[in-house]
Amino acid sequence: MPCMTETYDVCIVGAGHAGCEAALACARLGLETMIFTVSVESIALMPCNPNIGGSSKGHLVREIDALGGQMGINIDKTFIQSKMLNRSKGPAVHSLRAQADKAEYSQLMRRTLENTEHLTVRQAEVTDLIVEDGIISGVKTFSGASYYSKAVVLCTGTYLKARCLYGDVVSYTGPNGLQSANHLSQSLRDNSVEIFRFKTGTPARIDKRSLDFSKMQEQKGDDKIVPFSFTTDPEEVQIDQVSCWLTYTNEKTHSIIRENLDRSPLYSGMIEGTGPRYCPSIEDKVVRFSDKERHQVFIEPEGLYTNEMYVGGMSSSLPEDVQFEMYRTVPGLEQAKIVRNAYAIEYDCINPRQLYPTLEFKNIKGLFSGGQFNGSSGYEEAAAQGLIAGINAAMYVQGKDPLILDRSESYIGVLIDDLVTKENHEPYRMMTSRAEYRLLLRQDNADLRLSKKGYQVGLISQERYDWVVEKERLIAQEIKRLEQVKIGASEAVQKLLEQRGSTPLKTGTTLAELIRRPELCYEDLADIDGERTDLPMDVIEQVNINIKYDGYIKRQMKQVREFKKLENKKLPQHFDYEQVGSLRIEAKQKLNLYQPVNVGQASRISGVSPADISVLLVYLEQKNSREK
Repeated sequence: MPCMTETYDVCIVGAGHAGCEAALACARLGLETMIFTVSVESIALMPCNPNIGGSSKGHLVREIDALGGQMGINIDKTFIQSKMLNRSKGPAVHSLRAQADKAEYSQLMRRTLENTEHLTVRQAEVTDLIVEDGIISGVKTFSGASYYSKAVVLCTGTYLKARCLYGDVVSYTGPNGLQSANHLSQSLRDNSVEIFRFKTGTPARIDKRSLDFSKMQEQKGDDKIVPFSFTTDPEEVQIDQVSCWLTYTNEKTHSIIRENLDRSPLYSGMIEGTGPRYCPSIEDKVVRFSDKERHQVFIEPEGLYTNEMYVGGMSSSLPEDVQFEMYRTVPGLEQAKIVRNAYAIEYDCINPRQLYPTLEFKNIKGLFSGGQFNGSSGYEEAAAQGLIAGINAAMYVQGKDPLILDRSESYIGVLIDDLVTKENHEPYRMMTSRAEYRLLLRQDNADLRLSKKGYQVGLISQERYDWVVEKERLIAQEIKRLEQVKIGASEAVQKLLEQRGSTPLKTGTTLAELIRRPELCYEDLADIDGERTDLPMDVIEQVNINIKYDGYIKRQMKQVREFKKLENKKLPQHFDYEQVGSLRIEAKQKLNLYQPVNVGQASRISGVSPADISVLLVYLEQKNSREK
């Protein structure tokens, strides 16, 4: 019986946060793109927390935007509360976080996909890869239809062989009861792809009408809202915001959990997959942090047009009756009515060491991968990988050089480098502490760091890029002026310093030196700076940060130059490291397994020592001398 066939440039498998970014990137670069989803209702679905951004994750969203991605634009149009986290700390860890209207976020992204030229949305389960001589040539669906393409991007999220569990209840579905994808895993194994079994979870959703907010602490958004996207007019996001609420577990909560641990599939052995260390269930928290008397619980609205409230911090896979009893011990939740039970979800994902930094599979040419399927967790991590995988699939089809971001350029670079060079035995979560050059990789300067790359790829317009170039010029010009303008110990200056609690001047200084004082900032000096011209707020922000942290920034830039030396020393691909006689046995095994693209990447592989790197550098030098 004949089956349907179609041909596209690129096929995207999965329409979560990774798949959406991958598909939009390919289509916007002019490639005929097909995106498959098990349900069009699951496009950009938020099956867990109802927010975008947060610590380090806000950096990723800003970087996605700077490269020409969609997530920042989408959340700017659908958020219901916004907050800049870590304001009391330095700018390196400031991170934007927004509560989303989950339904609106998903619907807007769906409209964006459906109205993008060169992009076709198809509801179908992909069951097989079409691979010929180690090269991808398309996919097959459950109906038997074949879709041929020059590249494929896998963004299956948590749907492969998914099953949801709480207590002894098991349903073989993806998140939110949606259909799981049960066939593609076997095709991956047949093509020698190594698969892991990971798990994640989500808390209950509770009816807002059953909550007593008088027993909780109100958590309001910022007075002045900062948008995620550099293209969003800040005035357009100054909206009335909804509140979130903070409450706490207590000893009674913990006692109920401890008494029922044997009924949790997490502890009974029913769950096979490894869960995220940095986003544990409430059972895990009670066991691992037994000395803590309470844990934070955030009550967050899921949208403007629903009464469902997300119980942040109380993810669980305990039985239904235990959940009911447990949640009702929390202040404000004594009469709580559960709309949706908490559950754990297990799913198949890959070992990401099988990928190049481009996110292309090493053993299947033209096959790319992004998102939770790569062993990561989080919407933002998924979207970032999806964007890079989509860009590189497009570059592959067009015969252009791939986009590879390194650790010194972006959080996205740190994320992908960690995935492809480190042994990940649990879902990977981005954190600011993972970025060794985080003072340079701030969320406020993502456009200055990455817009040029987005422009070169073709996802950033000429007009937008021209503004970034002009912004760089204005910043440099203003910093140079402030370093040169001398200020004497006049009465006006001394009065300003006294008002700000700063030490009086005994001799002349520059405006830049005053800005470097902890008590002062650029805007404080307006009355004593007669040569000042009006500048955009984002320019002022960069001027202030660059002057205040000048010494630290220069130190990190020096470190980056040393880092780049190793990154620029390329290693041969498909190389047998047994040929390098002085390497330790473990190093040979690991290098043969990971096949790093450069010496820098090799140095970050577990089991490869600094001595091994020295041996590699000597070998490369001798090899280059022989070839000359």
